[in-house]
Amino acid sequence: MAWDVTVPDIYAESHAGDTATEAGAAANQAAANKIAKYDELASTQIFYPVAVETGGTWNHCRAVELVQEIGRRATLITDEPRESTFMF
Repeated sequence: MAWDVTVPDIYAESHAGDTATEAGAAANQAAANKIAKYDELASTQIFYPVAVETGGTWNHCRAVELVQEIGRRATLITDEPRESTFMF
């Protein structure tokens, strides 16, 4: 498994128009860019783009899924059912 984390600035000129009309627009675009960038990994790795905007909005497609899975696995080890919550 591989992942790449990016934090787009929602106040940057390049994102301002999209983020003013749609919550998560910058995170979704950043995640799509990462998927395109690492397209070759798909044959050998499970790839998770993790994009979290500076305002706190996550790209829900894969980022949330990854954190939930890590939390679930941590819970198996620690018996602490709030592991995913702690990560968020």
